[in-house]
Amino acid sequence: MRYGSTDFNDKTVLVTGGAGFIGSNIAFYLQSNFPKSRIVVLDKFRDGSRFENGNPTSYGHFGNLIGFNGEVVCGDIRDDALLQRLFEEYDFDFIFHQAAISDTRVYDQEIVMQTNINSFHTLLKLCRQYRSDMIYASSASTYGSLPAPQTVGKEAPENPYGFSKYAMDRIAYRYMSDFPQMRIIGLRYFNVYGPREHYKGKTASTVLQFGLQILSGKAPKLFEGSKSIYRDFIYIDDVIQANIKACEGKNGVYNVGTGKARTFLDIALILQDLLNVDYGIEYIPNPYRDYQRFTQADIESTEESLGYKPQWSLERGIEAYLPEIKRIYQTGEFLSA
Repeated sequence: MRYGSTDFNDKTVLVTGGAGFIGSNIAFYLQSNFPKSRIVVLDKFRDGSRFENGNPTSYGHFGNLIGFNGEVVCGDIRDDALLQRLFEEYDFDFIFHQAAISDTRVYDQEIVMQTNINSFHTLLKLCRQYRSDMIYASSASTYGSLPAPQTVGKEAPENPYGFSKYAMDRIAYRYMSDFPQMRIIGLRYFNVYGPREHYKGKTASTVLQFGLQILSGKAPKLFEGSKSIYRDFIYIDDVIQANIKACEGKNGVYNVGTGKARTFLDIALILQDLLNVDYGIEYIPNPYRDYQRFTQADIESTEESLGYKPQWSLERGIEAYLPEIKRIYQTGEFLSA
């Protein structure tokens, strides 16, 4: 399915973080719908190193690019010289900037800021020089624990990742003001789930994790009080829709969610209903103090300025995702992520 009216055929596109969850899905969407486009994926890929919390320092994985026919470059988004060479060689028309340290539990502020903020400065300078459109990933983490619905313009980040994305948005606004001829659009993703996320391991969505628990014959594990913990869960196809429609949208920063909050309990019940089982629920203590209790995207401006319209309810998204969850369970790929 195509979104929007932008024709990417005969265009050159850079997807940073293109071996990750969202980046790889964007790359495959372009490949499937615009066979004459030239798609370049830039990713650091994982090297076995881990942060203090035990999570990989990069979620890029070659497995997400099996079947991708474009060009792949392995490199660090912090490498200014590499970025300069890429722009000189390819003269990109569009940038889908997904590369980041996206782990909200990484507290090494220097590495988060260098990776997320400094590289964004470099990319925007190059986009201005080469007249490239910039569509970049912001985050709902910019809102911290502010009450729902979360609205652009009211932010209170509570961790280095959320702050880095807030800082990126401020940089983007300055460029929009100083260089109005540039197209710069930031997309604040809420809770994304869907195919190609399983290499994120324990930071993958609860949809995947609950599904794997249920398929193994166990009750899904939810935090105590989950009946009153709400999230705006968004299926990956709607995230792709937002990115593609942003290529013809009005400059700004926009929320990307469904605009409807659901509970983690809803996910567990939907999965068990689809799998025709009833293992109940196992409640466990929540170890996190800075834990968002209610997220719901205000998407009015997203709909008005980008023509975005969420198409996937939680029920429909989980049903579409379930065959892939079953495949992951059967192959054991999640355990080796």
